[in-house]
Order: sequence, then C-alpha cells, then structure tokens
Amino acid sequence: MLLPVRTSGRVDARAAVGRRPDRNGNATVRADRSSQDRLAEAVGLARAIGLDVCVAEIVPLVRPRPATLLGSGKVEEIAQRVSETGAGLVIIDHVVSPIQQRNLEKAWGSKVLDRTGLILEIFGERALTREGRLQVELAHLTYQRGRLVRSWTHLERQRGGFGFLGGPGEAQIETDRRLIQERIDAIKKDLSGVIRTRGLHRASRKKIPVPVAAIVGYTNAGKSSLFNRLTGASVLAIDQVFATLDPTMREISLPSGRRIVLSDTVGFISDLPTNLIAAFRATLEEVIAADLILHVRDVSHAENEAQYHDVVAVLADLGIDADTEAAAILEVWNKADKLTAGTRAEALRALARRNRRAVLLSALTGEGIEILRAALDAELGRHDEVLDLEIPASEGRLLSWLHANTEVLDQKTEGSGAVLARIRIEPAAKGKLAGQLKRAGLPLGGLQERK
Repeated sequence: MLLPVRTSGRVDARAAVGRRPDRNGNATVRADRSSQDRLAEAVGLARAIGLDVCVAEIVPLVRPRPATLLGSGKVEEIAQRVSETGAGLVIIDHVVSPIQQRNLEKAWGSKVLDRTGLILEIFGERALTREGRLQVELAHLTYQRGRLVRSWTHLERQRGGFGFLGGPGEAQIETDRRLIQERIDAIKKDLSGVIRTRGLHRASRKKIPVPVAAIVGYTNAGKSSLFNRLTGASVLAIDQVFATLDPTMREISLPSGRRIVLSDTVGFISDLPTNLIAAFRATLEEVIAADLILHVRDVSHAENEAQYHDVVAVLADLGIDADTEAAAILEVWNKADKLTAGTRAEALRALARRNRRAVLLSALTGEGIEILRAALDAELGRHDEVLDLEIPASEGRLLSWLHANTEVLDQKTEGSGAVLARIRIEPAAKGKLAGQLKRAGLPLGGLQERK
C-alpha cells in the first residue's frame, strides 16, 4: 500500500521537490511537481524492489500531526484499508519521524516505510561492488540509528554491570546504538581507503593528462544508455529507477583525436536523503573533480523542468553551482525519439533560448550523437592553442604523431617535401609535442602560436 502525502491548497506538508532549507533553516516550497507525477514516481520506486502495490492514493493533509503525521480519521480509514487488503507494508512518500513511524505501525498493524527508507532499500538491493555495499550500509545505519525506538520491548531491558558495583548497567537500546556507531566508524574507515584510492587514480589521470566528463541526471533519464552509445560499453541500461549505482569509467576519442574519460554515475532523485549523499561522497567526488559535467535530461518527461531543478539542488549539495553560466556543464536533452512533431519544435525553440549550450539527441536511436561528440570537443577545447609547424619530409613519424594526438586543421606540402601543418593542441599536451620535436632534432622555436 502506497500513500503519497499531499496537502490541499498552496502549502505542501511533504518535502517539496528539490526543497532545500534556506539560511534560517526553513524549508522552501516550489510548486512545480504535480501530485499525479509524484504518485507515479513513488509507485515506480516501490516496484523497483519487486513490491506488489495493491493500493496507491494521494492523501490530502491540512496540518501535519506530531504523533502520527496524518489526522486520526485518516489513520483509522487507512487501518481499515490495510485490514481489507492484507497489506504487510505501508509506504508513505514523505519524511516520517521515528515516533510517527512507531505510532502508525501500532495503529495499522503493518510495517511502515517512508521515502528515505524506500530509497535506501532500493540502493541496498542494487549495490554490487564492495564499495557500493559499504556506502549503502553506512546510509542505512545512519538512518536506523535514530529509529531504535520501536514497539519491541527488548530495547527497554538493561544489562547488569560486572563485579560488586555493576549497578543497573546500560539499556539494550544504548547497547544497540553503541554497536551501530562502532559499525559506522568501521565503515567510514574503510571508505576513507576508497577515497584515497580514488584520489590516487585521479592524480594518475592528471599526469597523463586526460580530461574527465561525468554524466549526471535524474534517475531513468537515460544516462547509462548514453554512456553505452558513446563508449560501446554494456552497462546495464533498462527502464528502471536506480538501475546502476556503481560508477563506470571508459576512455573514448573525440573527432579531434582528443581522448577523454567518460564517467557514468548514480542517478539523482527529488528529496534524495542527505545521509545517502554523504555516504556516496566517494563516488560523487568523481563528479566534483570532473572537467566537464554532462547533465542528461529526459526531454520527453512532463516534469522535465522540475527534474532539472532536483539535479541542480543535489549538485549544490556537492558544492557545484550549476545555475551559473560559467559552470562547466553541457546539457544533453535525451529521448528525442519520444517527441511528437509539435513537442520537438517546442524543444528546439527552448534550446535556442538557453544561455548554456545544450544538445537534443536520442541515446536509443543515435540521433544527435555526433553533434554531442563535437560539442564535447568544443567545450573541452576552450583553452586549446592553434600552432603552425614546419615538418621536414623525412619526419613522417612526427606527422603521424600529430594526427594521432592533435587536431590537424590544415596541411600543405611544399616543393621541398616539407609539410606545413596547422594544429590545435591542448595546453597540457604541449610538453609531449616539445619532446617529439626534440627527438626529431627540430628546434623548439618551431612552435609558433597562431595569433
């Protein structure tokens, strides 16, 4: 049984889409997501872990109750529905406090799970690698630490101390909390090793150096499909929320010959639990350290704009101000194959109005992929230098190296057989070019930047 909580009127009791506290700690409300869309999303989240949703309804709420969130009449009505359907689990698409959860479980005689708990369950099922499992377990334990107050009486028992002055000892709930904290500390220690390892990998990539482009976006926007299309990889890409959790990285070549590393990351979602963002910090640091972020958007989705703000809010949690024009972000408007002629024309007009460059494409059909590859080249090549070189006829190896490692813009052969080449090269690769010129016995002064 699934209950997305909604209020009547302009005030929304649940955590609004993309909602973040303001400087005074108050939640800001943004009425940009329809109740029906959030209901469909909640049903999708429940079904993502194989739950059979027998009832899904929107519950109006005028004023949240501290004890039960819902009013007494609604609690009784839902209790009747639970009894009639035999539901063993009630999911509330809202943040539910430990006390509210305990009271509702008593009233309904059923397990109660809030939005945070549901997302954690999905992550727990999808984590495949040791790193992913550690991150999910950390988020789970952080979430459960404050939820040990249940209807179970064993938590009230006390353990006696040792010796003559043992006293009453510590309550079982305190023991459980201590054990959870000890496990949290152990996981954090393990994850610190993961962070160090990732830092070493990033440092080694910078020595090469190869730019990194990280793919981000709302869950199910087609990130993994785009990753597979660009890299030829076989990352799991299905119509399912949070299909992939563990980051995948592949090296690809762009039209100019530039080599980059493409990183596929976990999908974002509205009201993504803060403790989950903290737990996946090691993974999401790939986004923070990226030279360019590809923000994939499902342009065919009715709530596309709201999903955009959700992703921007999560990026802000990571310290990335995605709303500024200076941000190194390239928008990818995916699923163009699902657009009608009218909506496609509207999308193209919206593209023309964007201050930031965006590309309309379909990762499924391949439409627009070459345009995206060219846009990647342009975005990552903003600081490239254009150089003129004169290469003797005997240095075919050097010419071959230029074609493999730079973008040759123009090439002419003189009567003497020497080749005049105009190339575009990354500033970081100029040192390698200088090494190639030295090996060929050519003066380094031959590097003339085009003015």
